[in-house]
Parts: sequence; structure tokens; C-alpha cells
Amino acid sequence: MKLTIIGGGPGGYIAAIRAAQLGAEVTLIEKNAMGGTCLNVGCIPTKALLHAADLYQQIKNDAKRNGIVAEDVHIDFEVMQKRKAAVVKQLVSGVTGLMKAYGIKVVKGAAKFKTADTVIVTGEETTEITSDKVIIASGSVPSVVPIPGHDLAGVVDSTGALEFEEIPESLCVIGGGVIGVEMAQMFQRLGTKVTIVEMLPDILTNLDEDVTAVIKKAMKRAKTEILLETKVECIEKSEGSLVVHVADKEGKAQEIEAEKILLCVGRRPATEELGLDILGIATEKNKILVDENYQTNIENVYAIGDCIGGIMLAHVASAEGISAVEKIMGVESDIDFETVPSCIYTCPELSSVGLTEKQALHQGLDYEVGTFPLAANGKSLIAGETSGLAKIIADKESGAILGVHMAGPGATELIAEGALAIHKKATVRDLMATIHAHPSVGESLQEAAHAVFGNALNMPPVKNK
Repeated sequence: MKLTIIGGGPGGYIAAIRAAQLGAEVTLIEKNAMGGTCLNVGCIPTKALLHAADLYQQIKNDAKRNGIVAEDVHIDFEVMQKRKAAVVKQLVSGVTGLMKAYGIKVVKGAAKFKTADTVIVTGEETTEITSDKVIIASGSVPSVVPIPGHDLAGVVDSTGALEFEEIPESLCVIGGGVIGVEMAQMFQRLGTKVTIVEMLPDILTNLDEDVTAVIKKAMKRAKTEILLETKVECIEKSEGSLVVHVADKEGKAQEIEAEKILLCVGRRPATEELGLDILGIATEKNKILVDENYQTNIENVYAIGDCIGGIMLAHVASAEGISAVEKIMGVESDIDFETVPSCIYTCPELSSVGLTEKQALHQGLDYEVGTFPLAANGKSLIAGETSGLAKIIADKESGAILGVHMAGPGATELIAEGALAIHKKATVRDLMATIHAHPSVGESLQEAAHAVFGNALNMPPVKNK
């Protein structure tokens, strides 16, 4: 089996490795650096800067109360950016090494279909690659909204924000989704005055409302202004700064002055340059349409990851890459999309898997809720992060875990337990019966399971639960 994969991001390169493991002869085409958006201008560099910002705040604010005196604490943003770049470089090198280790041929350049089995690659040289099957894993790019002034100097997307040479004094973030909130808090923790403008009634609308409430309180305490149900009318250049003209749902106008404007209004599939129309590959609003096998309407062409829309997360793209390859190679494979975790790397961290309480309510389910505050968790108190919680949504009759939601230290690590519990159809009693280490933040999940029945062990008794 000869397999060509277009795109070297977390969907494409993982698919390439799995295909090589199953005996395919694999060629991977990548026009930029290996690792795609996630590794180069997305997940990894963002989290590297978030880590640095958190470390700065810990030294500045938390060290003293723990008996550590640190003087002249300041930021060297140039060094911070170099550290970020070094992390990215090391991981890109690691992916490149994996391609060599698995005998995967990597071709640098932009891919475009010539026929259903032939792809033209334009790089330093132009080459044609013919194969039995092709998997498109071209990823996504930041969406562009037609806001007047969006192309002014100082207005950037998430990629541009990661390349700032200096920390801006003020920043207006347009969009209160995951990227917008992470970026907003990162720069706020580095000393920037931040305003978030969101059209919807809330930020992070895919999360459970109790979890969202935790981060909103944290951001407001840090003087981050959050304007909800607010529409951006235009962006204008002012003397030495930019001005964002907005209006709330009543039409009341407001002007936000900022040194930089960050557009975080979502992402769209990157498919325009692939020549899909040459083959007649079916698309809808740039996303490639596929069936349950990730097969397009052209028999030997498949697509995975952000370019097919759906859940635009790196770990979903990787899972789809593995599944598509296994299906192509005749191996039974499937993905449980009900257990895809969502993680937001703010402080406190947020995570979610399964149904939110609002979703359970809208579906008309008969459910119970168990919530445990991290203020009653010893490990959280030690860390000085007690504003979070653990929350479980469970079926009232069977006790089956329907959703797990967390806010607090290590939430992005601990959510895997919730994902596994839902995937294996575990009940709250299963979680209650699983001994959790003490002291650990993970104990809060077990306590939340007890709380479903009103019996959290480290909380006062609840009447009439």
C-alpha cells in the first residue's frame, strides 16, 4: 500500500506513523515546519508562554507567603520568547526524527491534486507523487472577520500575538473562546491591561457554566474587563494606539483604546490551495465532507482533522488519523467522540468531558449533580489554588457518569480519568470505590462522586439529597 499524506500536523504525522507501523509505504507532504499549527504556532508555544507567565506570578505573589523572598523580580521577554522557540524547535526535531525512524519520506512543499492518485508538490523543486490512497490533513487557519480596520498595523491573530517582541501595555481581545481567553490571561499575567469583547452571552460557551464562572471570577479579580453580548463595529487608528468601537445588546456604544488588538474569532479549514475542485471533492464552507471512514466522495481520497470541521483539537486530529489509517489498512477502528476532553490552560486550569449540566437538561435527562469545592482539598490548599471545583453529572437511575468538569490545579491532567470513566460506562459508585491517593487534587473527583448522593466525606452533611 502506497499512502500519501498531505500535512504534517498532529493528524498527519500521527497517521503517517500508524500507517508505517501497519506496513504502508508512506510519503508525507508538509509545506512548513513539521508539527503543524499545534506545535509551531498553536498549542505548544502558547502553553510555553502561559507557563512562563504563571511562573512569574508564582514568584511575584506566592513565594513570599511560603517563606521565599525574591527581590527584583522582572520579565525578560526576549529570553521568554527564546525559551518558547527552543521548546518548539526540540519538538519539531523530535517529529522529524520519528519520520526517519519509521522510514517515512517527507517532501517539503505545497500540495495540489493533479488526479485522484497523483499530487503535485511545489517546493524548491516541483515533483509528482503517485500513490494508492491519499489522506488530506491540511489543518486550519485563523478565521478572518470582515470588521472594518481588521487589517490595520497592530491588529493580529493568535500567530502574530505569539511573535510580539515586547509585552503590550494594553490589549483588546476580540473573541472569548479558548484561544482568546488563554491569550488574554497570559498577557494579563505578564502585566498587560486586557479587555475581552465577546458577542455571545458568555465566554467559553462549550464548558459547564460552573467551571466558566470560576475563570471569570479569577479574571475579574485580575482586572480583566469582559464585555459580553457586545459587537465590534470597527477598528480605527488613533494617535499612538488603536480604538475598537463596540456596541452592547442595547446598542450603547463604547470605545476601547488599546496598543494591540487580538482577533480570536475561530478557525476555518485550510483547503483552498489543494485543488479539490479539480477532482470534484465535495466541500461545505471550506470543510471537506467525509463519511464514517473519513473517505471523501472520491474513492481513494480521505481527510481528517481540522480540514473536515468537527472538533478542531489536536488530539482529535491524531485520533482521526489513526482511525482513518486503520480503516484503510483493514483494521477495525472507531472513535468515541463522547469522551473527547476539552482543556483550557488558564490559572486555574479548566477541563471538561461528556455532557455539561445545561446539555443534560436540554436533552431531558433525569440526572444528578455532585460538586466538590477545591477549598476543601488539601493539595489545592497547599498549592494556594482553592477557587476551583470538581463536578460530576450522573444518570439518576443507573449512576452512569455522563459528564466530568474541573477547575483547579492539574485539571487538564485529571480529566483523562473522567474520559476513561465515561468511555468504560463507569458509575459514580465505581469512582467512589476507586482509592485515590492522598493528598491529591484527584481526590476531589472521588469526593464529587460521593457528593452525587449528598455524602461528600470532607464536607458537612447535606440534608434531603
